[in-house]
Amino acid sequence: MPIPTTTEFLIVGGGIIGLAIARQLHRRGIRDVTIVDQGTCGREASWAAAGMLTPQAETDQVGPFFDFCSRSRDMYPKFAAELLDETGIDIDLDQTGTLYLAVDEESTELQHRYNWQADAGLAVEILSAEDIARIEPHLRAVTFGLRFPNDWQVDNRKLVQALRAFADLNGINVVENTPVDGLIMKNGHVVGVETAGTKIHSEHTVLTAGAWTSLIDCDGWTAPVEPIKGQIVCLSAPAGTLKHVISTSRGYLVPKRDGRILVGSTTEHTGFDRTTTREATERLTRLAAQLLPSSDLDVIDNWAGLRPGTPDGFPILGGIPGVEGLTVATGHYRNGILLTPATAHIVTERIADGVHAHEFNVFGVGRFASVVGASN
Repeated sequence: MPIPTTTEFLIVGGGIIGLAIARQLHRRGIRDVTIVDQGTCGREASWAAAGMLTPQAETDQVGPFFDFCSRSRDMYPKFAAELLDETGIDIDLDQTGTLYLAVDEESTELQHRYNWQADAGLAVEILSAEDIARIEPHLRAVTFGLRFPNDWQVDNRKLVQALRAFADLNGINVVENTPVDGLIMKNGHVVGVETAGTKIHSEHTVLTAGAWTSLIDCDGWTAPVEPIKGQIVCLSAPAGTLKHVISTSRGYLVPKRDGRILVGSTTEHTGFDRTTTREATERLTRLAAQLLPSSDLDVIDNWAGLRPGTPDGFPILGGIPGVEGLTVATGHYRNGILLTPATAHIVTERIADGVHAHEFNVFGVGRFASVVGASN
């Protein structure tokens, strides 16, 4: 698609967050929306993820981040149904639930997690070895676990495809293979971006460039985001080998409807390197073999994605102090798929209605020492 010179709303970064914001703006009746991406939309961290929607299994305490993650997870049934109606693509929302299993003598930690979640009135169940064997008969080497019936999963690649299809079906401008060199500033206002040989002017710009956000300068400010590599191994398995998402302190197993089981993930600070390693593949395969020793598992693929990490592990949402015409939505790290619908909702309300969500205070750039003031 030709690069437009002007647009009402410009989204820099066509991953799952950017695509979802574009969709939400269109649903609000805003028709002049452009997405610009340095590569192919949705083919970075969004494509490499496992699709887990598991705030309870992955959180150790209540608080604003847990609340934000839980609210976004709870939006998924409606979100999935709407996308199916809009695009005809089923994103395979699986509400079977998640098991968190104790391995290597971790029952004390899991008991603590059960206690605070039960005290908070959340849906959580203690499972004995016999309970686990009854609902997941192929699992082994497990003596204790928790079940989170409201922690789910989705096929993240089908979600990417659905959001991209929505853009194509509804005339959202998508400009790919076009890196953004910087933001255009005028009197403290972002008025567009510069790409190779072209300027795109906009009334409002949304920065959703994931792990690459820090490479885009805004009047001397760059987002404190770094790429954190995560490797995943994809196994083939007989039908019915697993029903639930399986979490442990050493990794996770995510069964997909087509028979694949995704095993992940690593945490590597290696810059923008996306290569896979034999060491990681072997470690993840050993985890699967320990939990499913009698199953016929074959490695059929492996890959790596670059997740956008921040110093405190939380996303960056909102504006930059002293800068108008810009909203930042990045740094979702391991929770990009999970936080997609809620992020799209609050960002759209901010730029379309001027609504200041609580998350913009908690997760704004003002929490970092190098930034003075609070985001708006």
